[in-house]
Amino acid sequence: MRGYLGLALLLGAAWVLWSFYFTPLLLTLGAASVLLVLFVVHRMKLVDEEASQVDLVNIRTILYVPWLLWEIVKANLDVAKLILDPKVPISPRLIRVPAGQRTALGKVVYANSITLTPGTISVDVDEEESTILVHALTKGAADGLETGEMDRRVRALEGD
Repeated sequence: MRGYLGLALLLGAAWVLWSFYFTPLLLTLGAASVLLVLFVVHRMKLVDEEASQVDLVNIRTILYVPWLLWEIVKANLDVAKLILDPKVPISPRLIRVPAGQRTALGKVVYANSITLTPGTISVDVDEEESTILVHALTKGAADGLETGEMDRRVRALEGD
C-alpha cells in the first residue's frame, strides 16, 4: 500500500508541476490520470514489497535534486558555448568512471544523472567491475565526472 501511495503522490506532484494550472477541470483530469496509472500498475503487478521499501522522499533527495539541477544548468551553458563557437571545439571521448553505489537503484540514479547532464551519456553499466562507460563531449565534461563528486553525492543519496 505504501508503494501505491508514494507513486500516487509522485505522479500527482509531477502533474501539478508540469501543468501548473489549478482549474477544477485540469485537477480532475490529473486525478483521473493518476488513478488510471495506479490501476494499470496494479494490474501489471509492478509495485511489489521491494519497491515499496524505497524511500525516495527524504532529506538526502531534497539536497541532491537542487545540486543535480544546478549541474544540468552549468552543463547546458557549456554545451551552448560549444555550439555557438564557430570552431566547435569538441573532443569526444569514452571514459570509465567508478560507480561506488551499493544498490542497483543507486547505480541507475547515477547513470541517469550522468545522462541528464548535457554533454555526457551513460553508455554501459558494468556490474562486475562497478563502473559506468560514459561518452563525454569534451575533456572538461570527462574531467568533471572523473572528480567523483556526482558518484559521492549519489552514494550519500543511498545513505552511505
